[in-house]
Amino acid sequence: MIAQQLARLAKHSAIYGLGAVVSRLIGVFLLPVVTHYLPRADLGAVDTLIALSVVLVIVLRAGISMAFFRFYFDAEDDAGRTRVVRTSFWFTMTAATLGLLVGVLLAPQISEALFSTHSRASLVRAAFVLLWAQMNYEQLTSLFRVEERSVAYVAATLANVLITVGATILLVAVWHKGAVGVIVGNFTGTLVVYFVLLAYRRFQLGLEFDRPLFRAMQRFGLPLVPSGLALWAIDFADRFFLLKLRNAAEVGLYSVGVRITTAILLLLIALRTAWPAFAYSIKEDGEAKRTYAFVLTYVLFAACWFSVTLSLLAPWLVRLLTAPAYYEGSRVVPLLAFAATAFIGFNVMSIGIGRAKRTQFNWVVTGAAAVVAIGLNFALIPPYGMIGAAISTLVAYTVMFVGMTARAQRVFPVPYQWRRLGTVVGAAVALTVLGKWLDVPLAGAVALSAVYPLVLLPLGFYLPVELRRIRALVSPAR
Repeated sequence: MIAQQLARLAKHSAIYGLGAVVSRLIGVFLLPVVTHYLPRADLGAVDTLIALSVVLVIVLRAGISMAFFRFYFDAEDDAGRTRVVRTSFWFTMTAATLGLLVGVLLAPQISEALFSTHSRASLVRAAFVLLWAQMNYEQLTSLFRVEERSVAYVAATLANVLITVGATILLVAVWHKGAVGVIVGNFTGTLVVYFVLLAYRRFQLGLEFDRPLFRAMQRFGLPLVPSGLALWAIDFADRFFLLKLRNAAEVGLYSVGVRITTAILLLLIALRTAWPAFAYSIKEDGEAKRTYAFVLTYVLFAACWFSVTLSLLAPWLVRLLTAPAYYEGSRVVPLLAFAATAFIGFNVMSIGIGRAKRTQFNWVVTGAAAVVAIGLNFALIPPYGMIGAAISTLVAYTVMFVGMTARAQRVFPVPYQWRRLGTVVGAAVALTVLGKWLDVPLAGAVALSAVYPLVLLPLGFYLPVELRRIRALVSPAR
């Protein structure tokens, strides 16, 4: 049964991951265009506004996007599920539209507050259009996720990506629209696909808003808002600290390292897309606990392998994809890669609290980690710049994972495989440190990345049943 459940999760994660790979890797491959036509200060301004849009999305959603998944699977019939869909849709549409109106009206003031000039007001307005498009687009595509129609979800994603890439190249490289062109290109594909999905889903989106249902969803979702804001503080506030304590050029350099780290975030995106619907669909608690334990082990194994590979290959990837002015951005990749691994573990771990509907204290864990991140940003960014920001992120996500583990195990205890988890993380860190200490060439970086699964063999990571399956796979290949 566990094998069947894991195969089901792997199937949908792989399909979602395909869309994420194309989406994110095309974004990475656009780096030569973006870094060629935009100075570091402009790229830093774009990243700062994207970070602002993330925090505003968290506030405007008011936790309804997460409550949607839980209440959709709690509904007993199609009529109940339709009420959940319509209530979530109309709330999201209203909140996004209010956010857009406020952003357009206050664009000069927001530009002055962030960049000490009114000259980026047009860029701010474009960012709020992007906010509106993303909020509504994600609400509609979440329907594919709860229906486990991963192929349809990826088709929408690919269409979005292709339109976005074409629009961005035209706006930035052909029409020379600069930073505004980057953001307008980003929301063009999202808007086009959103309106197509709106027509496709029109029969499900009738004029219905269930107030009692909405209040119940709020009780579930609102406690997640402070937690979401804390996550934003950890993940994006470093851009604002770099902007104020250093300069926009430092933000631009840091953003290159963040974009390279996108490769490991593909695993996170695929998992986060498939995980809530999959995890809540397992009805029996005992089966859920056994499945969750194996999921965490295998996910961290994959994430650690990604982290080793990305950390060791980062210098060559940055040189391949960016202009010389951005090469130093590779220095933050190892720290950010392992920070992403800790965040992936946190996402798997926190599902137990959602299953038990005990989300009201999530903000304590994430809030404590955010305080750590902010304190370290103040302390480390002035002397160390972007390296200090990356260290702050790594420490904060580690604190968050540990805190969520303690909290989740109290409300929904799961028999996680702690020895195996320690083995995969320790081996990955050791290989990365070894490669950086020896300053290995490209061939050495590839070799160290490739041997990671073999290093785990003498350390006793693999279970007997896993060894038998590995041998069964290797024998036909031979």
